[in-house]
Amino acid sequence: MINRIIDFSVKNKLIIFMLVAVGCIGAGGRWKHVSLDAIPDLSDTQVIIFSRWDRSPDLVEAQVTYPSLQAWWARRR
Repeated sequence: MINRIIDFSVKNKLIIFMLVAVGCIGAGGRWKHVSLDAIPDLSDTQVIIFSRWDRSPDLVEAQVTYPSLQAWWARRR
């Protein structure tokens, strides 16, 4: 069965090309009507913390941001 399909496809390349072209055009025309409800956000959670700290950004991350995120992550579980 598969051999006959392959033989037909090799002998009738123009017919196969036309069928593929019609299928692509038909699919392209229907693409506008596909509704997407939501696209999931797979990125890491980002949290912005505003604080006044007159030291380096590394200290802010180590002493303010990271402990806050740890407490928030612990609460989510």
